[in-house]
Amino acid sequence: MPTAVLTDRERTAVQAYLRLLHTVRASLDTASGPPDPRREPGARPAAPPVVPPSVLAEAELALSEAGLNGNEEAFFRLLRDWCPQA
Repeated sequence: MPTAVLTDRERTAVQAYLRLLHTVRASLDTASGPPDPRREPGARPAAPPVVPPSVLAEAELALSEAGLNGNEEAFFRLLRDWCPQA
């Protein structure tokens, strides 16, 4: 249960960050499919995963509007208090 009372802008920043985090995790999840027999074992994918620029821009804008841009300590404290499983 969240213990912090977030402002609307802080909540928006946390939610945008969580969407970004889930997008990054999904794009890095290369072990979920069958191995590609054409590649050497343990070889990395041919192209790096890409996070849509709109997802990153949304998170950056939300952090800026919440006054958390450049204040990672305060932001991660909010995130930890509001969403500990992240």
